[in-house]
Amino acid sequence: MAPRVRKGEQGHAQTLPGMVVAAAGAIALGIGAANDTGWLAIVGGIVLGVGIIALSVLEHMAIDYDIYDRLEKLEKK
Repeated sequence: MAPRVRKGEQGHAQTLPGMVVAAAGAIALGIGAANDTGWLAIVGGIVLGVGIIALSVLEHMAIDYDIYDRLEKLEKK
């Protein structure tokens, strides 16, 4: 059996805040566009962008750092 790089699902829930922010921005963008409310569409687009960036950063910090740490330890042996 091949060794597992990561055990369990720890760290995946830490990306939830980024998803929630992005979803809220997408909803606000849709409402603003449908109602021809320019300011709401702009704010929704900005919040959506921030949420996507936050999701990427949180995923990298929560999941990738652990994998990189394990790889560094394996390479030192």
